[in-house]
Amino acid sequence: MTASDASDLDLRALPKGVLHDHLDGGVRPQTVLDLSRELGIEPPAPTAEGIADWFADAADSGSLPRYLETFARVLELMQTPDSLRRVAREFVEDMAADGVVYAETRWAPEQHLESGLSMEEAVDAVQAGLDEGTAQVEAAGDRILVGQILCQMRQNAPREEIVDLAIARQGRGVVGIDLAGPEDGFPASRFRPQLERARAAGVHVTIHAGEAAGVDSIADALDCGAERLGHGVRLIDDIDAGVVGPTARRVREDGVVLEVCPSSNLQTGAFADMPSHPVDALRRAGMRVAVSSDNRLMSRTWTSRELGRIVDTFSWGLDELEQAALIGLDNGFAPGEQRRALREEVVVSAYQAARIAAESRADGDSGQAL
Repeated sequence: MTASDASDLDLRALPKGVLHDHLDGGVRPQTVLDLSRELGIEPPAPTAEGIADWFADAADSGSLPRYLETFARVLELMQTPDSLRRVAREFVEDMAADGVVYAETRWAPEQHLESGLSMEEAVDAVQAGLDEGTAQVEAAGDRILVGQILCQMRQNAPREEIVDLAIARQGRGVVGIDLAGPEDGFPASRFRPQLERARAAGVHVTIHAGEAAGVDSIADALDCGAERLGHGVRLIDDIDAGVVGPTARRVREDGVVLEVCPSSNLQTGAFADMPSHPVDALRRAGMRVAVSSDNRLMSRTWTSRELGRIVDTFSWGLDELEQAALIGLDNGFAPGEQRRALREEVVVSAYQAARIAAESRADGDSGQAL
């Protein structure tokens, strides 16, 4: 299929699997305004539109540490069960509105304890919101499967409680753990005992690596048991003129998925612009590439927009879009039987219908030309 087949489509209508979306990075601007007023906190702007502008401008700095500072403004609003529940419910609603049928949201429970919540209570509140959102989507006649990924923060000391919680909540909404936060100078190997204990207990592991640091950081994450890499885009530095280096070969041969989020990579200075972004080069080198939105508030984006930028820049067509959707769905951390049902009944059938529609449009254009 050609790029025009995809550029003519409403990308929101195509089913997608989202593996990398931060709960605190996707708060609605109106919710920031509402929660700020409820808690007596001065919002960054007096209107939802102004708040959206503020976050996008503050995050568009070219620096990952500066980008991460914007999270302090939303974290202070997410310290109660009600606020966590609302943000989680709206996460599901917003995913469904973007055509997402499988979504994982990641967040760090240790960052939500300032008002006296325990990590268990915080996880319960988020799960309640995800369950509410899922019920609302299904009541509207749509389908979506969601799960939580619990993050540890690289800049903090390892916490056994996160692993304990992930193990205890398997099958109850928690689908994996992540290592997030400032990458450069905070190696994943500091957390290796906790990550290995999680894997041994059957908990899935993804690790942010290969965005603010390079190939060595990716290799370190792999040594710690990463099944997926958050971003992983600096892997391109291990591929030279089609020659795949040892770390890139390891990623490819082990089927490690790259959770690629182009807009945030540009904001944090990993790459200068979309033409220099390696999402397509990595795919062509045989890497498993899934596309997500990362932080919708900070990047003023959503997954359909990320895919649209790729279509416009690299001429992806329906085949490439379907491949990315299936990689996301097939490599999600939720139970396989639930994801497999979505694969055939929703994703594959939707792309078959899109191809038929594209062929019909092409036939119609040919008839008009005659």
